[in-house]
Amino acid sequence: MKRLLATLILLFGVCLSANADVWKWVDAFGKTHFVNTMTPIYTWVDEFGKIHYSDTPDHEDAISVQLVWLSTGSLDETEGPAEEPESGGYAYPGETAEDRAEREKAEAYYCKRATEIYDSYLNAPQLYRTGEDGEREYLSKKDAAATIAETKAKMTGLCD
Repeated sequence: MKRLLATLILLFGVCLSANADVWKWVDAFGKTHFVNTMTPIYTWVDEFGKIHYSDTPDHEDAISVQLVWLSTGSLDETEGPAEEPESGGYAYPGETAEDRAEREKAEAYYCKRATEIYDSYLNAPQLYRTGEDGEREYLSKKDAAATIAETKAKMTGLCD
């Protein structure tokens, strides 16, 4: 009876400690973080250089971090920083933490600006171009649709 009880307790303990996936991401200063969830993580650097993290994009400069699958296991099994790719965990070889922070800030700005332009095109009663003489040249519905589609493609490219 004691063996059966011990076996059940051991089996129950193994079931409770089931492995999950471990993901990693690198912040703007090059520090590697580990998580065991695919919940989106947003980060931004304030005007004083302090990094902030959130599970919602609460700040206008917040950008989503890229989670990279590390292993099956638990966070307890993750010892120290994982082996980084040749680029040091950054998108571009030789990119420093400062370069990455500046690039991510610029990318977030351009995405936000492209989204604002796209939204303004959608909400405009009629699109126009300004001619060399300063006069408005209203676009046909076909040209307006093409301009909106082109702007949407640019926005999608900038916001990926």
